[in-house]
Amino acid sequence: MLVDFFKKIRFWLTADRIGPDIPINHWMLHFNGTMKRLGIKKFKYFHPTASFRAGAYAVCCSKISIGAHVTIRPGTMLFADPREGGAGIHIEEHALIGSGVHMYVNNHRFSDTTRVIAEQGWEPSKPIILKKGCWIGANAILLPGVTIGQNSVVGAGSIVTKDVPDFCVAVGAPAKIIKRLSSASSDSTMQFVIPEAVTI
Repeated sequence: MLVDFFKKIRFWLTADRIGPDIPINHWMLHFNGTMKRLGIKKFKYFHPTASFRAGAYAVCCSKISIGAHVTIRPGTMLFADPREGGAGIHIEEHALIGSGVHMYVNNHRFSDTTRVIAEQGWEPSKPIILKKGCWIGANAILLPGVTIGQNSVVGAGSIVTKDVPDFCVAVGAPAKIIKRLSSASSDSTMQFVIPEAVTI
């Protein structure tokens, strides 16, 4: 039992992850100063104005970049690929991410009917990119290889399997583009019109 305890402590100290299952550092997320230090230490890139809240998860932090003024909220799960050469997650500045959003850069193989899925390994991973100023609604799921364009909106609960271009609204499972956003201003700070019927 004592050996198991020390193995667990060693895992907590060395794991390339953050979350409630890593209590040795999860407490740090409750305090702004320690949260910032943990983020800068763990992630590939963590901007000083970014925030990673208690209750959020990140797996393979060393392949995840979180840009300026981005908040990762409780229940959100970021899964990069820990394998050598595996893909990561890149979140640009001012991206809005709701609670409970899941991002996965790879999938299980499942085509071999003679073996259980857990023994078939993984498909090659593909990176996920969130561009500047996009908005991901609560409980949306982003699957391997997708890019969410600048100032685009993904509706709450949507499952995104393909890229969403810049300045678009996408909703549904699988997510489909239902609106292209139009410029409401000619100045350098662009404003975009979001249709009232869209739940995000």
